[in-house]
Amino acid sequence: MCKGKRMPFVSVTRAHLSSPLFVDAFLADVVASNAQALAARGNLGTELLGEDTHAYWTKSIWVDQTTMREFMSSGRHAEAMPRLRKWCDEAAVVHWEQDSEELPSWTEAHRRLVSEGRPSAVEQPSPVNQSVEIPSPVLPA
Repeated sequence: MCKGKRMPFVSVTRAHLSSPLFVDAFLADVVASNAQALAARGNLGTELLGEDTHAYWTKSIWVDQTTMREFMSSGRHAEAMPRLRKWCDEAAVVHWEQDSEELPSWTEAHRRLVSEGRPSAVEQPSPVNQSVEIPSPVLPA
């Protein structure tokens, strides 16, 4: 790898809603934030996964960390982030650089989230949020 070469930057998140009462508003934020990500400078791809247990995963890949941070701190995504503190009892994030511009598998996303991720601040954290012992994502059949 050449010194100074930018490597694609991956972001994976998992959020678990503490109540089904938050689902509609949360999903509205997710849809708008995903549309924002897809249109954002530097985005190479995104993927979403929702589970029946009200756990929601995101994967995105960016040309670099700078473009991911620009997205994260602007628009609908920036507006939605403070609401997660109240709506979620579990939230976690992990970032890494990789050689490939392809999104990682959900298995790799989970492995990285558990081994390298960190919990996000939520008002009513569950034991899972404290330990980051996150169950594997439930993939569609």
